[in-house]
Amino acid sequence: MEGALLKSSSMFPYFFLVAFEAGGPLRAAILFLLYPIICLMGKEWGLKLMVFVCFVGLKEESFSIGRTVLPKFLLEDVGDEGFDMVMKSGVPKIAVTDMPRVMVECFLKDYLRIESVVGRELKVFCGYFIGFMEDQNAGGEGKMDSSVIGISCLNSSLQHQLFSCCEVVYLVSETDKKNWGALPREKYQRPLIFHDGRLALRPTYIAALFILMWMPFGIFLLLVRAALFFLLPYKLSMLFLYFTGLKGTLIISNDGRTVKELKRLGEDRGVLFVCNHRTLLDPIYLSMALAQVRPPSLSLTAVTYSLSWVSEFISPIKTIRLTRNREKDSKMIEKQLKQGDLVICPEGTTCREPYLLRFSPLFAEITDDIVPIAIDFHVNMFYGTTAGGYKFLDPVFLIMNPTTHCYATILEKLPKSFTCRGGAKSKFEVANHVQALIGKALNFECTSLTRKDKYMILAGNEGIV
Repeated sequence: MEGALLKSSSMFPYFFLVAFEAGGPLRAAILFLLYPIICLMGKEWGLKLMVFVCFVGLKEESFSIGRTVLPKFLLEDVGDEGFDMVMKSGVPKIAVTDMPRVMVECFLKDYLRIESVVGRELKVFCGYFIGFMEDQNAGGEGKMDSSVIGISCLNSSLQHQLFSCCEVVYLVSETDKKNWGALPREKYQRPLIFHDGRLALRPTYIAALFILMWMPFGIFLLLVRAALFFLLPYKLSMLFLYFTGLKGTLIISNDGRTVKELKRLGEDRGVLFVCNHRTLLDPIYLSMALAQVRPPSLSLTAVTYSLSWVSEFISPIKTIRLTRNREKDSKMIEKQLKQGDLVICPEGTTCREPYLLRFSPLFAEITDDIVPIAIDFHVNMFYGTTAGGYKFLDPVFLIMNPTTHCYATILEKLPKSFTCRGGAKSKFEVANHVQALIGKALNFECTSLTRKDKYMILAGNEGIV
């Protein structure tokens, strides 16, 4: 795998991800400090020390990093030329790796359709990893015949084992790998839609240094940003937050007509703003954006499905928690619309990649005054969303980013002909139409996957807070 598929020859980023995501920042810092010594120890002993630091004491049953976090970074490291070389043959493929099998098996089997994986096994005692690997074993020779072709790197340590069974072996040099391009997303054998973890950038050794140095300052910056937001007047706080790195861009479709319509809407009845969901701060950024084009007297309330009490407490705008009981939620939304404007994210959960999950049709049957809003959110260090971690830390990590940028595109109000009451459309037609409008505005792909699908894949539960 390392020689034939990945552009990078360093395994440090993947072990740092394991240490940071499964063990925490302290374990990641220990790995970072030991890495210069690891480099001097030679490949085999250095690998053993990295495995010990990253895995000792972790519970085998709850270890999911290889399924939820690593595939994204491994896919981004796959070389296009190496991928074509491996995939051009239709015969069954066996992947060989020096890394622990638990780290890469899901990536190789699920995302690259590799039939078999030969990797290092980790020793377990009483359900916990003890940080040691089983002795190397070739395994898989029985699946080989005399016509097998091997692809490896010039310095591969496993050439003398499985590759001795191959009729032909192609060797890739490090110089060749440096010229490889990144694997395009359309070549993924399975779309990467869901992934978890806090780190949004590939933690090379230099990037890991920046991450660890930034975290104390990021906590300080978090407190400063929170104080500015809550203590200063609204418009002044927006200006200061912009200069601290929390940036936003407002785009208005059909500018003149949409602005005029937005100013008129909400004066005699509530408007339902329907947007996709990228982060917990989507409604807050939307509130700031709407303040640019609407009277400040028109308040905005966010309708949420699952939100931690910490997020609700610190939210500067009013939040209404839904019960997931369709009848109760419908009555609650109707009641709130009589009092003011609402924003709802019918995906029910966040999605990090350029995909839209299926929109719940509940909003479509409540009102005809629907304004779709397309939101995209870019971070440069930490993700502010999680499926398997602590939800109350989501806003903390999001605001700790050096910079964030929210792009909000306000689309035209849905015509009466595309609504349930005015156009006699079904609620599913309306929900799918709104999803398609937002997907087109963002150039995102629409899917039929749901919030439940995401949490079952990433966390093994239905994601109810």
